[in-house]
Amino acid sequence: MKTALSRSLAALAFGASLAGAAEIGVTPTSITLGESAAFSGAAAQLGIQLNAGIKLWIDQVNEAGGVHGRKIQIVTRDDKYEAKIAPETTKQLIEEDKVFALIGYVGTPTGAAALPIINAAKVPLVGMFTGAEILRVPFSRYIFHVRASYYDETDAIIEQLLTTGNKRFAVFYQDDAYGMAGFTGTKIAVSKRGGEIVATGTVERNTIKVEKAVKDIVPKQPDGIVMISAYTSIAEFVRQARKAGYNGSFYNVSFVGSKALADALGSDGYGVAISQVVPFPWSLKVPVVKEFNALAAKNKVDVNFSSLEGYLIAKVFVEGLKRAGKDLTRDKFISALETMSNVDFGGFNIDYSATKHTGSRFVDLTIISKNKQFRD
Repeated sequence: MKTALSRSLAALAFGASLAGAAEIGVTPTSITLGESAAFSGAAAQLGIQLNAGIKLWIDQVNEAGGVHGRKIQIVTRDDKYEAKIAPETTKQLIEEDKVFALIGYVGTPTGAAALPIINAAKVPLVGMFTGAEILRVPFSRYIFHVRASYYDETDAIIEQLLTTGNKRFAVFYQDDAYGMAGFTGTKIAVSKRGGEIVATGTVERNTIKVEKAVKDIVPKQPDGIVMISAYTSIAEFVRQARKAGYNGSFYNVSFVGSKALADALGSDGYGVAISQVVPFPWSLKVPVVKEFNALAAKNKVDVNFSSLEGYLIAKVFVEGLKRAGKDLTRDKFISALETMSNVDFGGFNIDYSATKHTGSRFVDLTIISKNKQFRD
């Protein structure tokens, strides 16, 4: 016969066992996420803007009561867009900060360096600000991409250049995994669609030493230059190339950070083109863009392509949490994301499955116009 004391002790033990079984980073009232990105250094604006967009939607969700009664909090670590730092910041988020999942990583070299740690720890990551193939193939159960790939972007760029009568191309790229991903995508697009790559030039990551690249490319006078680097080195290359007499077209992939590039170029930015993987941030006819603009104005968040991408990443993440249910685990969250087949987020669709974690292939082309504005 059980006494009142024994029943109480049994209840306490049962409660303790439930607490012990709770998922890491999840409490009855909170979910902790981690973000490793560039918050300082040459690519800082990418991390800052992406995080601003993520927080914009997360804060809105929290104000409405959270997801299944849990508020979401984000712990950030600064990897400075350095591959040698990203593994350590990722370990800190997983082992020290005890996050439930990861969100909004920035960059190919940093993402590639962190990937083995993420896979080994079996921690889901939603939304990498990179389109590199090495982060998509081989397939990882734990990585969910919200944006199109660099292969999709460079294919769209080459198609546009060929459509407007250009056939001779150059590639200026960052000498690392990110730059090589874009260069490879460009070569594939050219071999498939036609034309010729007549010159190449490289720059070291987190530097603006572009002099040799300018000398290697400008004398060939290509019709268009496809550029795969960060906004600081791109801005320096454009200035020096024009000073050296180049009058052709400049095309960037989206990772450059459109607003950051326009700000860095100033009056030199007119006519520079950028491929985009999210809808035009000022197109209020798109429902999710209209919603984003209203919240951004209310919360004094800068409207740009990177902050909109962060906002969309957060929308996808929260939808996954909702579908996972109140009894939240990492496995249930992953499975919930995989049920998101052709989900419309208001003019931006995500299509995941158990074997497909690249949610979008949306690509648009934009150009910097006067006064650092954009047109599509």
